Amino acid sequence: MSKPTALRSVSSFADLPELYAEMTAVPDFVASFGDPLPLSIIEPDEEPGEFLMPEPIAAQAECGGIIAAIFDLLGDTRLDPLAPELAWGFVNSFHFVAGRLERREDQLADTLADMARRLEPGEVFNKELEDTQLECQSVAEQRAAMEAMRDYAAAMYRTYAGRPWSPAKGSRASHVTTASQISALDFLRARSERRRDRYDPQGPVVVVSGPSDWHDWRIIWGRLDQIRARIPNMVLVTTGQRLGVDAAAAAWAAQRGVVCIAFGLYGRGNGKAFRRNRNIAELMPVEALLCEGSGIQSSLYDLFNPEKGHRVPTHVFMRTDQEPAVPIKKKRRVIAA
Repeated sequence: MSKPTALRSVSSFADLPELYAEMTAVPDFVASFGDPLPLSIIEPDEEPGEFLMPEPIAAQAECGGIIAAIFDLLGDTRLDPLAPELAWGFVNSFHFVAGRLERREDQLADTLADMARRLEPGEVFNKELEDTQLECQSVAEQRAAMEAMRDYAAAMYRTYAGRPWSPAKGSRASHVTTASQISALDFLRARSERRRDRYDPQGPVVVVSGPSDWHDWRIIWGRLDQIRARIPNMVLVTTGQRLGVDAAAAAWAAQRGVVCIAFGLYGRGNGKAFRRNRNIAELMPVEALLCEGSGIQSSLYDLFNPEKGHRVPTHVFMRTDQEPAVPIKKKRRVIAA
């Protein structure tokens, strides 16, 4: 197997050997590619046939190699700032296709449920039922393969870009990995409808919130590691910001394989941030980590005190608790005119 191109900033990622050892084990790819159906329907209305799946290790290597190639090609050039954007789009293409397949899978599952209730005997009906079931299973197999490739490409993106990949909207919930990023809208809808277990993760909730200009990620990771040692099946909930404390917590969750639910701001009106906080408090968290920021964090702190009816042990970090920010020096290449 040809491994993905070596990363260009190895010194910035002390956990790189462990990451590669973990990702090259390909359990997710073997689960998604290794036991295909004997027969498949690869396009709607086509006849069943025997089709091979891509070789899992080769598929994994290619996904990682494309992400690596984007950063290696544009790194230290005038296009360097565009590399994360291009790589994000590549990962998102897998996510888009997986979402389309999931919707098709849901439609076929509903059709099967209706057909099962009709129970019409006859050769034509039985053939239609068998083909619909096979198509549903085939689409589920395709969706699982897309999710596996998306998740590995997302892991490579995180290693290069230094932050976790997340879709522009919606969730990244996978059947084959435990590290998922779930939007609050999908989470609350799943909890009310009980429609998808993977959008409604079960486990003790730990809340993290803080300002977007927080720079010391190590203090966040260290405390979350301590919490996870006591609560191994924890579900992380953040206030959905793409920078600062929430981004550091989401990166920790992606690295540790912990489900992360992002409670962003939804709806209209000036009070939506505080409504979001009340929704988070209704999840009955068992622990919280808050960093000094704005009234948003103060509101959460007040909601977690005993006078509000649910005491939540809360770890509070002040801005002065951070280590001094270390400026990042970037090499610049002079390009002749």
